[in-house]
Amino acid sequence: MPLSSENSTAVVLLPPLRGRLGNGRLLRWLSQAKLERLRVPVEPLAQVLGALGRQAPAEGLAALRFWGQTGERPGAWMAAADPVYMEPQLDRLFLHALRAEDLGRSDIRRLFDGLQESLGSEAALGFAVLGNCGYIRSQQPMVTASFPASALDRQNPDDWLPSASAAAATLGLISEIEMSLHQHPVNAERQSRGLPPVNSLWVWGGGRAPEQSSTPLPPLYADDPLLRGYWHSAGATTADWPGTIDACLDAGEGSFVAAMRADSRDAAALQAGLHALRDALRSGRLRSGVLLSADGICATLRRSDCLRVWRRASPLLGGSAE
Repeated sequence: MPLSSENSTAVVLLPPLRGRLGNGRLLRWLSQAKLERLRVPVEPLAQVLGALGRQAPAEGLAALRFWGQTGERPGAWMAAADPVYMEPQLDRLFLHALRAEDLGRSDIRRLFDGLQESLGSEAALGFAVLGNCGYIRSQQPMVTASFPASALDRQNPDDWLPSASAAAATLGLISEIEMSLHQHPVNAERQSRGLPPVNSLWVWGGGRAPEQSSTPLPPLYADDPLLRGYWHSAGATTADWPGTIDACLDAGEGSFVAAMRADSRDAAALQAGLHALRDALRSGRLRSGVLLSADGICATLRRSDCLRVWRRASPLLGGSAE
């Protein structure tokens, strides 16, 4: 079914773009758009809501992620607890986010079961895993970081930690977590296989889920649980990522938001998605689009961009400088 809205727009989260556009025509097409390099760290929900002209929530992101995983609004205060490897180097640490392929579900469950046994309590504090996502439930709210570990991968996390004066309880808990993880058999097993230990949890997004509202949002096609949780909280339409941008275009009329899998290394799939967006803009099925890449590039696209024929390949995309 073709899109018919005169103001239809697509907001699309993409895998990394820079240096991955081997197709010269796609490179020139994207270079005609308004391109900017976003400041790091990059948080996908805030990016998407910014493109839609909405303010990102200041707290409760972990509860929204949990909502996106379960489809049900959680009632408790919770924080996300991402397993990480903190690599010590001279006078600083570097955070390494551990993805699903870096840490099996059995291992992460054993680690969180150990934390619950050593530090948890029935009422005041709990550690739990859902899929590959870790959570801390606390009767007493804590001050937490604002960004997920994935947004800070291979960076010094010090600048993104809450201040010691504001988050003394949280930092104290993290110290206890690190001591417990240091002794866990999973880490001995990982190191024997040449893998980095899970020596800390990155605690972020603390708060309670908002009450469900009725907020007009375009349909969402994504597997990302935080995005899905926000859409659930707004009472808006969500569906799984269908695998292609063409499927999103064909699914209904009007605007949409889509998230290609950010860890995809399939350059052919990325280029096919960009081809579909380019064709939809040229044909009028879309009036505009905003592309947000995992490596921090934002491309704002309009049908009239094709008139900017003088623009050369942008260095932001890995092309040659003008």
